[in-house]
Amino acid sequence: MTAVLLTGFAPFDGAAANPSWQAASLAASRRNDTVAVELPCEFGAALPALRAAIEEHRPSLVVCTGLASGRHAVTPERVAINLVDARIPDNAGAQPIDVPVVENGPAAYFTKLPVKAAVAAIEAAGLPAAVSFTAGTYVCNQVFYGLLHLLATELPDLRGGFVHVPAEADLSVANSAAALGLVIDTAQTVATDMPVPSGTLH
Repeated sequence: MTAVLLTGFAPFDGAAANPSWQAASLAASRRNDTVAVELPCEFGAALPALRAAIEEHRPSLVVCTGLASGRHAVTPERVAINLVDARIPDNAGAQPIDVPVVENGPAAYFTKLPVKAAVAAIEAAGLPAAVSFTAGTYVCNQVFYGLLHLLATELPDLRGGFVHVPAEADLSVANSAAALGLVIDTAQTVATDMPVPSGTLH
């Protein structure tokens, strides 16, 4: 039994590497309580791979990560929506448009991670962080929503959520890994999130 399951994605869209997997694997290598698993960047395979990893490792905490090019901070996600609308094909060539992650599922789920407290911890370490209110509509959001649906319907005692990391040009893999470690530490010690503002005006 592993305390923490940390996931990242395989490279996609022709890239040679994916910073989410690089950071996740590095963060896990620094901890005795964490295992890292690389998820395929494929709509048809990502959620089955996540479920298999959960069944194999039986964690008490799951933190999935993905790449958010164009962002300049580590961004714990607050809400997953029941929508897939792929701007580009996945690694298997699939490009679903305007379909739900889960047929007849709720419109959205909120994270089970203390994202405000995690952002505060990351910022206290001198690293850039912010709460995000959109995980997109690609495989990242599909995995985020699928994870929370699994928690809501089958595994209510499991905690989990999703964190986006920037491209390496905006934040080094080492710093992203350090931030993920702080997300894990915070999730393991904070049961109720901080009552501080993190909303946006747009």
